[in-house]
This record gives sequence, structure tokens and C-alpha cells, in this order.
Amino acid sequence: MGAVIDPATDPKKTTHLYFGPQHPGVTGNMSIEMWFDGDQVTKAITHVGYLHRAFEKLMEKRLWIQNFPLVCRICVPEPDINEECYAMAIEELAGIEVPEKAKWIRTLVLELARFAVNLMAFGGQSGTLGLHTAGMWGITFRDFVLDLFEELTGARIYHIFIQPGGVRRDLPEGFEGRVEAVLKKIEERLPELDRLVLNNAIFKLRTQGVGIVKPEWIEEYGLVGPVARASGSTRDLRKDAPYEVYNQLEFDVVTETGNDIFARAMVRRREISQSMSLIRQILKKMPKNGPVATKLPNLTTWRVPAGEVYTRVESSRGEYGYYVVSDGSLTPRRIHVRGPSYVHAVPLLERMLVGANIADVSNIMVSLTTCPPEIER
Repeated sequence: MGAVIDPATDPKKTTHLYFGPQHPGVTGNMSIEMWFDGDQVTKAITHVGYLHRAFEKLMEKRLWIQNFPLVCRICVPEPDINEECYAMAIEELAGIEVPEKAKWIRTLVLELARFAVNLMAFGGQSGTLGLHTAGMWGITFRDFVLDLFEELTGARIYHIFIQPGGVRRDLPEGFEGRVEAVLKKIEERLPELDRLVLNNAIFKLRTQGVGIVKPEWIEEYGLVGPVARASGSTRDLRKDAPYEVYNQLEFDVVTETGNDIFARAMVRRREISQSMSLIRQILKKMPKNGPVATKLPNLTTWRVPAGEVYTRVESSRGEYGYYVVSDGSLTPRRIHVRGPSYVHAVPLLERMLVGANIADVSNIMVSLTTCPPEIER
């Protein structure tokens, strides 16, 4: 690494560029302002604000139930975690019990979402290096899962399926068989994806030893999910603080110790197989009968009891939390969303990029799987 040049004191020796927001290597609408000495990054600043803004304040102006179509937009590839966190907060404040079968269906939805996101992220890591075949395969596999979501919820992306007290409806007849058919279809193609990506000499050259996340940074920055687990962390809320029915499922936390982009790709690839195992366990153990929702009061006049609560789940990118305060009125008093993207895409990314080659910028950033709306909330 060369000496870091301060553009304010030595502007003639630097190149000043904006990377994004209209760039295929940017995860969502965000921009990175960078300064270079030759082709080496000397300074980086993350900018957001190009897509969604003020989610938290919008939620504080709406009826409690009206926020479910809104929270989905905070992370478009994985909307269900926001529905889950928000519903859990309302349930804890209002003392609502969730029926047993609804817990199983919720867990199924959350794992299907994780499965779809990791398929896209694993293929996308290759796509940013020019290996677009893997990227297209990942998107195609994800579309198979979105077909299942469309059948279950009526929508491919914004499901608005999880609600306080349960879910909107039971599984359609024969749905379990169609889920298994999709799993088998993807499972048959995964060895080809592995050969194309993980056994690819160029992919290894561009990812091994690149984008290092030092283990001591995990606590310093509050890193979570595959970013932390690829550097040896064993933290996973599904094990550490089980919610819904995760305590009734058998699985081990996936970890790697390579600390680099390749290790993060390996974590996501192994979690693809883990999600398939969990989905099969859920379908096998789920009760066949029983209610899927608790009856709610008149939603236009519903006053959630006063109090405050923090709920959290393990998203595909790590711990995802909601801090919700009610003053007993028709609308929330305060809502704060804690998504992994804030620490991953601002302090961590800005630190990782210093000293990196310009060709590795999108490679490093994509390995963090950022959802910009979590930052500009």
C-alpha cells in the first residue's frame, strides 16, 4: 500500500471519481466517492439517499397495520425479515399469542427468503467479476423461489404476508410438494454452479486474499452475518436467541476462517445447502391442522399498549432489529431499524477500500451484500 494522499492538501496527485449510483457493480442505489493514486484507492466515502428515505418517520405517521406494505421496501431482496421484526414487536407490546402452525409457516417464509437471497448473492459475486453466467444462474434459481412466494402470498417481491398474530393464510393445497420440486431442481444444478465458481482459477485469484475483514474488526464495528462468520464468528440469532421454531430444527452455524471475499462466498454457498435442509425439516415437522392467525381488534382504531421493545431476527446478512415505542395511540411513537448494511457499507467499506485496486472496488462491496435503504431509513 502506498502512502495515503490527502486530496485537500495534494489535489494534483489524485484522481477523484464517483462509483455509482448508476453502475452494475453497485448493490442498489448508492454511490462511493473515491480518490486514487494511480489505480489505488486512497480515500472512500459512502453516499446514500438516491432511492428510499425517511422510512422511520413515515411509519410514525401511519396506523400500526398500515406500515406492513412499507417495511417491505427497506430491503427489497429480503422483505420478510422486516415484516417479521415489526410483527414481533407489536405482538410483544400487545401481548398477542401466535398459533403454533403460524410459527412454522413464518419460519418457512424466512428460510425461503434466505435461500433466494443467498442464491442471488452467490451468483452476483461472480457476476461483478465478469462471470455473468453464474450471475444469471443465481437470478434464475431465485426466480423459481419467487414463483413459490407468488403462489403463497400473491406477490413475488413485497409479500405483506406476515401480520401480528400469525400469517394471512394457510399453505395452498399441494404446496409442500411444489417446494420440494423446486429444491430438487436447484439442487441438481448446484454442482455445476460450484464447478463454475468455486473451482474457477480466476474467481479464486480475484477473491482469495482480497477484501480482508480482520477478526478484531467484528466487535469494533459490530459486524454480523456472513461478513463476520467468514472471519470465524459463530454468532447466529437462530441459535443464540431462537425465535419462531428454530429451536426445533437441527443445524450448525456455518463459519469460515479465510477472512476474505472467497470465504464470504463459501459461507453463502454452504448456507444455500443449509436452507434447503431447514426447509425440508420445516415441511416434515409442520402441523397439518390448526389456526394460522389470532383474531385482531378493529385495525382502524387499534391502540397498541404503551411500552418499548427491541425485536431481532437473523437475516441473510446478519442481525436485523427493530426498536419500537408505543405511547398507546393509533400510531407508533418511535421506530428505529437496525440493519447490517449501515456498519457494513459505511465504516467497514470505507476502511476496506483504502489501499484496494480500482478493479476490486465492486468485488469488495458486493461481498458485503448491502441494502442501501437500511442506511437512508
